[in-house]
Amino acid sequence: MENSPHNNNLRNTLLLAQFEVKKMLFNPRGMIALAAFALVWLLILLYPVRGASEFLLTPSYKDLIEGIFGPQVVGELFKWSVAELAIYWIASLYLFPLFSIFIAADQFSSDKARGTFRFLTLRTSRDSIFFGRFIGYMIIQTMLVSLTVLATIVLAVSRETTLLIPALTSGLMVTVNLIIVLLPYTALMAILSLYANSARQATIYAILIWAAMSITIGIINNFLPIISELKWILPGSQISLMINTQGLASFAYAPVALLQTAVLLLLGRMYIKRSAL
Repeated sequence: MENSPHNNNLRNTLLLAQFEVKKMLFNPRGMIALAAFALVWLLILLYPVRGASEFLLTPSYKDLIEGIFGPQVVGELFKWSVAELAIYWIASLYLFPLFSIFIAADQFSSDKARGTFRFLTLRTSRDSIFFGRFIGYMIIQTMLVSLTVLATIVLAVSRETTLLIPALTSGLMVTVNLIIVLLPYTALMAILSLYANSARQATIYAILIWAAMSITIGIINNFLPIISELKWILPGSQISLMINTQGLASFAYAPVALLQTAVLLLLGRMYIKRSAL
């Protein structure tokens, strides 16, 4: 029972996920990428996040923003107990999906180019390879999100120590939300990296797909508003609506990302099963 195919596949999936994480953390290329990521987020935290959070705490600035955009658009933004996390929330919802496209673009394309896929399929199942890589890249992104949230919490607590508990609570919800948001992006990049011959090509495909789908859905919604719900098929379609949420209310859009992820993973599994590697 212990050596059943199901148990072997699960073990191989977890081993492949673990290998991807180690490759990112200990490979020179991965370490350079992580250092660049850390530097970018350090600059974001020290300037836009810290600077904007100071404005967020100013009543006159709050009245100005609500006057321009309306309280129904940004009202929740001013209810955050930790201003730094409120600004981080906005920045991360737009930046992390972009990072995800670049980070997850090489899930399979390098193996295709080197011809090492056949070697891998001799050692384990295609399911283990596909889901192992996906899980590995999600673990890497979870680590990156967690580190940036912790850095934001430190920034907030350095301003006011009494913010520690609310910052930890809000930080946990922000972390879980961002991980859910990144799931369909990573799943889509898994499919594109299976089709592409390089990470760069997979990234270009992703940009073209998002642009083409956004334009197409916009045109369809303009002429046929009755099928406006079509927009939900595009990963990230809920992000603009998540901006003006906080706390548990921010999880209202989680089912959208989870359903997109399930569909994309199913399509990816079908593709890797039928493709000639």
